[in-house]
Amino acid sequence: MLDNQGNDPRGTICIEDIEIGMSRSLRKIITDRDIELFAEVSTDHNPVHLDDEYAQDTIFEGRIAHGMLTAGLISAVIGEQLPGHGTVYLGQNLKFLAPVRPGDMVEAIVTVTDMDIAKRRVTMDTHCEIDGKKVLKGEAVVLAPSRKFD
Repeated sequence: MLDNQGNDPRGTICIEDIEIGMSRSLRKIITDRDIELFAEVSTDHNPVHLDDEYAQDTIFEGRIAHGMLTAGLISAVIGEQLPGHGTVYLGQNLKFLAPVRPGDMVEAIVTVTDMDIAKRRVTMDTHCEIDGKKVLKGEAVVLAPSRKFD
């Protein structure tokens, strides 16, 4: 369940209305249930995510969320807000900077940095942070919806 407080509205922003510098975000508290469900869906049952005792003896000194679970919040911003419904992901690079733990409030932020209107391509800075500290950063390229028919 998303924490709707501080989350931008959902919908679609067509390529004709997107501007460089435009930004959208969402915040979500990562729960034990989120981690368990992600493990089930992804089939990634690495004990660093699921086993307190095992995870205590790792470099993280405790359980952490899957990196791709955190990255999924970026996908949610892109698919639901900017550009929103009808967007097609073309590429994403990611760098994981710090662990995300159960109970952390993660904010995913997407900002438009470049556009090719003729090709409907939008390039965006993407990052996630906890209390203002980046835990993940990257760049996405997407195909934005258009009011014009191809």
